[in-house]
Amino acid sequence: MTHPGDKVSVLLAGATGLVGQQALQQLLADDQVGEVRALVRRDMTPAQLLGPRLSGLQGLDKLRICKANFDRLEAHADWFDVDWVFCALGTTIKTAGSQAAFRQVDFDYPLQIAQLAKAQGAQRFLLVSALGANARSKVFYSRVKGELEEAIRAIGFDHVSVARPSFLAGERVEHRLGEGIALKLGFLMPALYKPVRVEQVAKGLLTSARRGQPGWHVLDNIALRGMR
Repeated sequence: MTHPGDKVSVLLAGATGLVGQQALQQLLADDQVGEVRALVRRDMTPAQLLGPRLSGLQGLDKLRICKANFDRLEAHADWFDVDWVFCALGTTIKTAGSQAAFRQVDFDYPLQIAQLAKAQGAQRFLLVSALGANARSKVFYSRVKGELEEAIRAIGFDHVSVARPSFLAGERVEHRLGEGIALKLGFLMPALYKPVRVEQVAKGLLTSARRGQPGWHVLDNIALRGMR
């Protein structure tokens, strides 16, 4: 159990993604954080992980890069002995290649990470979900996101924060036509659907985690867009 003034350890899954990159920077810059374990699929140096963001970034001594076989996460159970988990794993059906492959990345891996971390004593879990997440949705993507939320909730962490962003505004390597159109026309959308900056998503979850109020906390797109 952490106490006021204690430094926390954080496991970050999805550190190479848009929100994960922002979360990593914010965690490294946070004096309250003593260690960040970045769970990645391949060997990476800090320079490869952070790219141009590396220059002038403080807190690099807190970064521990953990190369994992995501099909055998249990082989490194000690990596999950942390205070907080920030899960920003996610893909698209197009990138994954099938619904089954998508579900593996967006449901199976995050759930196993949560289970391993809870078994090691993690207290707070932060999840990047999606607008429209609903376990009973007829839309496959939304249903998987909702099913994951329900599965995480059932594990029993002291604190869970879930972000449900709309379209993410950030520097993508992969071009997504639908999101590109949404970003250009975002000013026409209702507030719940307007694009949100990735740094706002990361900040919303981390702000909620620092407050540490017990229970289940959902940050909708409007709340995320209000982050400054």
